[in-house]
Amino acid sequence: MNRIVKALAISAVALSATTGAFAQTQWQKDHPRRAEVNHRLANQNKRIHNEVKEGEITKSQARQLHKEDRQIRQEERDMAAQNGGHITKQEQRTLNQQENQVSRQIGK
Repeated sequence: MNRIVKALAISAVALSATTGAFAQTQWQKDHPRRAEVNHRLANQNKRIHNEVKEGEITKSQARQLHKEDRQIRQEERDMAAQNGGHITKQEQRTLNQQENQVSRQIGK
């Protein structure tokens, strides 16, 4: 009986630790600065697809633009990992400048 109580206690502690980690992960993904950067990336993705569909850019150009966006997204994830799940205002500015460069290439 004592073993069962200990096992249940250990399970409860493990469950609460997992739940806490999940809540923190959700906050990290939904951080306002990260959300803004990721929203812009999603918008650019739609613009690239639209430009290909309309024949404004080639599939090769689209691949290159998507590659640049993926690199920006990875950089955003790396920055967030170093800062407890969020990015600083300066990091956001840096990412926005990179997104602006890609944005100017879309539909040239």
